[in-house]
This record gives sequence, structure tokens and C-alpha cells, in this order.
Amino acid sequence: MNIEPNIFFWIILVAIVGIFALDLFSEWLNLKGLRLELPQDFKDVFDQEKYSKSLEYTRITTKFGAIQSSFDLLIFLFFWIIGGFGWLSDIIIGLDYNPIISGLLFFSILFIAAGLMNLPFEIHETFKIEAKFGFNKTTRSTFISDKIKGLFLGALIGLPVLGLIIWLFESFENAWLWGWIFLSGFSLLMAYLAPAVILPLFNKFEPLEEGELKSAINDMAETCKFPLTELSVMDGSKRSSKSNAFFTGFGKNKKIALYDTLIANHSTSELVAVLAHEIGHFKKKHIMQTLFLGIAQTGVLFFVLGFFIRSEPLSSAFGVTKPSVYCSLLFFTLLFKPISKILSVLMNILSRKNEFEADAYAANVTGNADSLITALKKLSADNLSNLTPHPFYVFMHYSHPPVSKRIIELSKLT
Repeated sequence: MNIEPNIFFWIILVAIVGIFALDLFSEWLNLKGLRLELPQDFKDVFDQEKYSKSLEYTRITTKFGAIQSSFDLLIFLFFWIIGGFGWLSDIIIGLDYNPIISGLLFFSILFIAAGLMNLPFEIHETFKIEAKFGFNKTTRSTFISDKIKGLFLGALIGLPVLGLIIWLFESFENAWLWGWIFLSGFSLLMAYLAPAVILPLFNKFEPLEEGELKSAINDMAETCKFPLTELSVMDGSKRSSKSNAFFTGFGKNKKIALYDTLIANHSTSELVAVLAHEIGHFKKKHIMQTLFLGIAQTGVLFFVLGFFIRSEPLSSAFGVTKPSVYCSLLFFTLLFKPISKILSVLMNILSRKNEFEADAYAANVTGNADSLITALKKLSADNLSNLTPHPFYVFMHYSHPPVSKRIIELSKLT
């Protein structure tokens, strides 16, 4: 179980610590960039008291996130340096199970241990921080129920998928190709099934009542030639007062789900504008673009992974004396971390561009950019969003442009 400080050891160590430091630096810049004065464009939805509350929310959540990520990093480094991965690998090998069962046991132990260590942070965030700012609506029974359901679904779905990937790499020379095909197909299947099978396990979905809002949405969908087959309301207020809406479905089977909190806090014209924005993503082919890019990234990941399965130098960097497929899967994700971070930043750049395009589409199809501007402002106020994020923090983390920049671009279309 001796750790060998080889090239893989140093690459992974520098990458993990470096990315952590970079994220921490971006968060520090973000806090330094907070402005005490309420931006002029938001004075119609924020008063000074609410704005001060949003600043406090940003400070507390950022500092709490930094504490949690620091804890996670220290625990990981401690477990790694003392030879924890090698120790766990030796114990599982000693049980003499087949490679698939051994791999599932290996990952399950690590997953459960990580979940238990992070549970106090989740409880504090939900019942202290979110509650302090009036967001949390989750009861203790709902929190426990969600955890149990999550573990059940993880075991029911995640373990067979992981087991099959281990089996492929144990059985086939070109396992990376078969793994890529399988995981891509599985992702498409889950995107189709999740709204109908998984989401209803956690939330109730009821048809939107007949009335002005439903008629306006249906009219807008018809104008956009958007094949809307289902329009429902989700009880988002069961867990949080924050608002959202989302689209699901493929081909001609499109569905819209609105949070009940979104409906309660916005006018009909604002809701239609928000949904027109989401339809814009479909009409501009952003959904397919993201889907194919994700599949391509998965292919690259599996192709490179194929070179590191049962790699002795990679395994010895973690104190594992007998390389295995399941250990290699975990260690490779850590080795790939710098590339994953770069890809994440690049995908965020593309995503922010797509958001501007969807905003422009919504303004054009509704003929009313002001409704989307007002909706974005209200969402910022309702969610206590940071109105002045630092550009570097946006570059590193934001999948959506800052709302102030979206409003500037939309204002050009009024």
C-alpha cells in the first residue's frame, strides 16, 4: 500500500489542488466584486433591504461552499496519502468476488462514505442557510424520503450501468467503443424516461388548469410551431420557494413543466416570455448541439480511458499493488480532471452564447422584450441572485450570462 510518487501522482495532485485553488480564487474575486449600491436597472424589483439580503446570501453560500470543498479536499488527500485506496482494494480482493461484484462493492463503499461525510453539510445548507433566507420548504420527512429514494435509484440504475462498464472492459479488447455506445444510448434513454418515471417519484405533476395562461402558452407554442403535448405544474414549493421551468421530450413529444412558485410570482406575459426563451433553445438546435457534444466528449473520455485500464503506474500512484478495471475507472477520472475542467469552461462559453440567442428568439417571437426583461429581474429578486458577479467567476462557472448583461442585450431589441 506504499504510494509511489510517480508522474501520475504529481499530475493528479497538482491538478486537484490547482483546480481547487483556482476555484477558491474565483470565489474570492466574486466576493470582492459585490457592490453595496443597488444597480439602477433593478430598482423596480429590489429595494435596498432585499438587495442587502441578496449580498448576504451570496457571501454566506460562497463561504459555506468554500468550507465544504476544503473539507472534501482534505479528506480525499488524507485518505489517498495514508494508502486508503490500496487498503480498500486489498480488502476487496481478499473477499475473492468476481471483478464485477468487487468493483460495485469498491464504488459503493466510497460513495456511501462520501455521502455520510457530506450529510451534515447538506443538512446545514437546507435547514439553516436556505431556511434563514426563506427558501427552504423541505420538511425533515421529505429530506429523509428524498435521500432514501436517491439511494434506491442509485442502486437500481447506477450499479447495473457501472457493472456493465466493468464487464465490457473485462471482456473486450475494444471495450472503450462498446462502453461509449452503451453509455450514449443509456443517456438518451434516461433523458426520455426520467420525466415520466423518475421525476414523479419526487414531485407531483398536475395538468395546468384551463384559463388565460394555458391559452396564451398554447397560442405561443402554435406560433412557434412547437409540438407541445403536455403542460403541467410541478409542486416545487414542496422543497423551495425558488422558481424554475423546464422542457422535456424528443421529436414530436414535447412537454413543459412549470414550478408552482413561478406561476405564483409572474404575470402571464412574463411566463410566456420565459417559455418562449426555452422554445428558442429547441428552435435554434441548442438542445441537439449540447447532446451531440456530450456524446462526443464521452467518446473521447472512453477512448483515452482505454489506454489506462489496469495501468500499473497509475494504480501505484494510489498505493494499489494489483491493478483492476474498477480502480482504473476511478483513478482515470482524477487524471482526466484538468481536461474535464477545460471542457466545462468551454461548454459554459457556448452555453452563455446560446442563452443570448434564445433571449433574442423570445423577444422576436413574442414581440415583447420587456416581458422577458421583467421576468428575469423578478427571478433575480425571488432567488436573491448576485447582480454583479466577477467576470472571472462568470468565465469559470456560469452556464448563463449575468442577468444584467442579458437585460442590456434585450433592451437593444425593444
